[in-house]
Amino acid sequence: MARVTGIGGVFLKARDPKALAGWYAQHLGIQLADYGGATLLWSDEVPAGTGQTSWMIFPDTTKHFGAPEQRAMINYRVDDLEGLLTQLRAANVPVDPHQESASYGHFAWITDPEGNRVELWQPLVETP
Repeated sequence: MARVTGIGGVFLKARDPKALAGWYAQHLGIQLADYGGATLLWSDEVPAGTGQTSWMIFPDTTKHFGAPEQRAMINYRVDDLEGLLTQLRAANVPVDPHQESASYGHFAWITDPEGNRVELWQPLVETP
């Protein structure tokens, strides 16, 4: 059977696309290329060997996405969660005080200027 093998893209609507793109570049390091998007290659994974993409469906009543009207949430892999959160707080980016840790990494949540709740995930490195 033919099947999906990964996430090919993440697409956001924005009231002010240029401003939102600038915010993501400044605060999360996602730089747009000339074609208007960013390409995040698996070869960019930090640390190496932690590459994976999760796809899940949550019940309509979930609080995981923040506001009830938010119908989707993006999870961004990061290389230094605490360092990034420090930078984001210093820039007055709304950071949820709740954080979680699991056997596969650490999680935190922020809100972008358009009101989208964004999940940040630092994968754990498995030691041999």
